[in-house]
Amino acid sequence: MEKIINDTFLRAARGEKTDHVPVWYMRQAGRSQPEYRAIKEKYSLFEITHQPELCAYVTKLPVDQYNNDAAILYKDIMSPLPSLGVEVEIKSGIGPVISNPIRSIADVEKLGEINPEEDVPYVLETIKLLTQEQLTVPLIGFAGAPFTLASYMIEGGPSKNYNKTKSFMHAEPKAWFALMDKLSEMTITYVKSQINAGAKAIQIFDSWVGALNVEDYRLFIKPTMNRIFSALREENVPLIMFGVGASHLAMEWHDLPLDVVGLDWRLPIKEARERGITKAVQGNLDPALLLAPWEVIEEKAKAILDQGMERPGYIFNLGHGVFPDVNPETLKRLTAFVHEYSASKLSK
Repeated sequence: MEKIINDTFLRAARGEKTDHVPVWYMRQAGRSQPEYRAIKEKYSLFEITHQPELCAYVTKLPVDQYNNDAAILYKDIMSPLPSLGVEVEIKSGIGPVISNPIRSIADVEKLGEINPEEDVPYVLETIKLLTQEQLTVPLIGFAGAPFTLASYMIEGGPSKNYNKTKSFMHAEPKAWFALMDKLSEMTITYVKSQINAGAKAIQIFDSWVGALNVEDYRLFIKPTMNRIFSALREENVPLIMFGVGASHLAMEWHDLPLDVVGLDWRLPIKEARERGITKAVQGNLDPALLLAPWEVIEEKAKAILDQGMERPGYIFNLGHGVFPDVNPETLKRLTAFVHEYSASKLSK
């Protein structure tokens, strides 16, 4: 039986009033936790995500340790790509490396389709374990957005400037839109399977889309994102959009049929709302500040909370993911501070 006891995150995502500001952190599961590091000495990311009980443990650990208001599934945005025929390997210190990059429309046409029950049963089993037996907070499922996935598929791995991706987009528009169609179909199918397995909210990570200007986003990306969110809307769970260095696209996201606009640290919440964002917002402490003295963290968090709490529909998070150098005790203390400070303000 599903037993969500703390639904504060879901209510905030729907723009409803809450007793305290909910907290979760991107990349809260893994890297900075000593328990996780011990697991990584024995198992690779691939091996962890393919073992539902182990993956569920890693996913739940930060909720237990930090008292967060939501869990996010531990996995990689690359997880569904092998089912399409993409040969991807996560290389230590590099990231995802793809040995058969996309170079033409013929390469796009070779891509297959995903059947989640057959191709990623371990992901669905992990979700069921967490939502039916283990968690008392909502589980956030997620997927990589087509632009970010395409950038890896075209570049062959991580990139600093996305030159190949952007030139492919302009030089081969027919192939580009065919690739967007393939990836949007995969994303919709993959995410719906996560929701059917028990995920109570979805975040789409378009990590690298900030590399595009607004004009190119509207032409080459926005129709695809509109299609994805319109299809997921039918599932009636909160939908969140997030990217890094993409403040100039915040209003473009706001136009999409989603519930929560995720902000990195570059765009203050107050300014985002002044631009016209009326949907729920999530963010946006600079994760680098987690290495600063506590007094600095508290001061910055308080300023962000004061802006966020000016209206209902606010979720506290970082402006990007937790990184390995962060002390877990800092995250635990920050969560407690957000809960206590926001509860004292919202009760007045």
